[in-house]
Amino acid sequence: MNKGKRRINFGSLSRVVKLLLKSYPVLVPLTVVCIIIASIMASIPAIFQQKIFADIGDWYQTGDWQGAAKVILPKIMLLATFYVLAMIAVTVYTQLMAYITQGFLNKMRKELFSRMQNLPIKYFDTNKHGDIMSRYTNDIDSLRQLVSQALPTFLLAGVVVIAVLFIMLYYSLWMTLVVMVGVFLIILVSGRLGGGSARYFMRQQKSVGRVEGFIQEMMSGQKVVKVFNHENHCREDFDELNGELFDNSYRANAYANVLGPVIMNIGNLIYVSIAVIGGALVLLRVPNPGLSSLFAGSIGVLTIDVMIPFLGMAKQFTGNVNQLAQQVNSIAMATAGAERIFQLLDEKPESDEGRVTLVNAVIDEDGMVTEVPEHTGKWAWKVPADVTIHEAGHILHERVENPDYNYVELRGDIRLKDVDFAYNKDKPVLHDISLYAKPGQKVAFVGATGAGKTTITNLLNRFYDIEDGKIRYDGININKIRKSDLRRSLGLVLQDTNLFTGTVMDNIRYGKLDATDEECREAARLAGADDFITRLPEGYDTILSNNGDNLSQGQRQLIAIARAAVADPPVMILDEATSSIDTHTEQIVQRGMDMLMHGRTVFVIAHRLSTVKNSNVIIVLEHGRIIERGTHEELLEQRGQYYQLYTGAFELE
Repeated sequence: MNKGKRRINFGSLSRVVKLLLKSYPVLVPLTVVCIIIASIMASIPAIFQQKIFADIGDWYQTGDWQGAAKVILPKIMLLATFYVLAMIAVTVYTQLMAYITQGFLNKMRKELFSRMQNLPIKYFDTNKHGDIMSRYTNDIDSLRQLVSQALPTFLLAGVVVIAVLFIMLYYSLWMTLVVMVGVFLIILVSGRLGGGSARYFMRQQKSVGRVEGFIQEMMSGQKVVKVFNHENHCREDFDELNGELFDNSYRANAYANVLGPVIMNIGNLIYVSIAVIGGALVLLRVPNPGLSSLFAGSIGVLTIDVMIPFLGMAKQFTGNVNQLAQQVNSIAMATAGAERIFQLLDEKPESDEGRVTLVNAVIDEDGMVTEVPEHTGKWAWKVPADVTIHEAGHILHERVENPDYNYVELRGDIRLKDVDFAYNKDKPVLHDISLYAKPGQKVAFVGATGAGKTTITNLLNRFYDIEDGKIRYDGININKIRKSDLRRSLGLVLQDTNLFTGTVMDNIRYGKLDATDEECREAARLAGADDFITRLPEGYDTILSNNGDNLSQGQRQLIAIARAAVADPPVMILDEATSSIDTHTEQIVQRGMDMLMHGRTVFVIAHRLSTVKNSNVIIVLEHGRIIERGTHEELLEQRGQYYQLYTGAFELE
């Protein structure tokens, strides 16, 4: 932090390094060793240059060519050996970094996706999908640059700077001070320009996420955009977001691009200063203290054989300082991306304190429940002995008592008592909801948009948890039931159909992964989908893509209903499942739905009131409260809200 302006996120950087070490506890240290070796090998030539120049000076004074050759050639050979070692070290570490980088990114993407699967529905309701996708693409790519380029280069340049600094101090304190004055100037410039660059690179990362999120929304909502003639309005919104991205990207790169040339020219000034000051010191034979004086026991003077290689050392030193400064920008941008990745990884996963599980069961004539490993078509709740089971009205749950568990037959008895809920605490959605659905009953929810119909089904699935009240499933509080088992017992057909890339058969089998082909076909026949599926080019093997855009909306909905049917759940939730189907198709689907609903507890949300007339009970909701309940005939006799909705629907028709 500097004056409240963010630079490198050292917390994210430290976390990346720790994850690298954890993922590759042997290869990462080996790579670091290779980088250090390569750095030292790159620094040593300055020492040999000085020795060779000194030997040449001796030869020039004595004229002993053969003696000079015997001294110089071994040093040249040793210098060549160091270069070969440096080349080998560089080759090894670059290959290791390629493997480590791709492996690390592979693990990070897996961890991202795994964590995303465990996030609650609320996270996806409150975050743009395009922004989430940006973390898999743009932010992961910035992490790749950090691991494969920025960190190795920073380490390599840092070791060279330290090694060359000690070599310069060994030969001349005065010349080293000249270099350090220039380096101090480089640090000031880098702090100013690099800080601004880092700040805007972070803003750039966030702007990219917003732009990608907007594009994703526009792609999925293109029909809505066109039907309301909002192309120009959307273009203006995009231009605003894209302009923000341009501004942040321009400023980030403007700072970054000017940094290199400025530092390079400061390095040139240092080079010229050393040449002038060093030349003067050589001519004036000024005492030249250095670390070498400690070993020699006396202070000598600066000579030309030290001066010439010192120029090369200064150039190498400032060049690597420049590299360090440049990597600050890369690391800043990468840590901005890493921070966004870790934000997703650190999101609180969906909690699940449930201990009641769903098991296959055999139920004998006396109602005794026995757990079995194979699928029997019957299920039971396996309830730990310390979990209370509430008797649901007159229903008596047969169960086998043992010290550890009770077994309760899965019947589909669902009861809500005094339930309150709010997506946001200051905006209540449901107030004092009490209702029950006995096994095999059909309960319909009716009401205007926003009345709370879908919210109730979200609570049954525990996509959200209630604020107050109780929801019991076969006498068991649903917060005691493990979420995966709870949801496995519920079939869900939504208004918005989601089909996945794959065959029609694959999409139906999604409801039950171990279902046979015949079970999938039977489910399709039950849903009324078999007829159109068999007329497709490849039948059940027809490939669907882009959410089944090669099918009509009604056909997609029929496949979704077949997907729920193959799971054969005891409880079905139909959230306006036939809203996208024409009247003729609806009659076909309704016959299949009636067969599907037979013997099951069913919750129905429908905008066509004609589809809920045969419900056992119809619940009328308004502003999150139950205002009427009863059968179709009873509600018509009351001439209340339902009567107005029903007669209004006929008038619309």
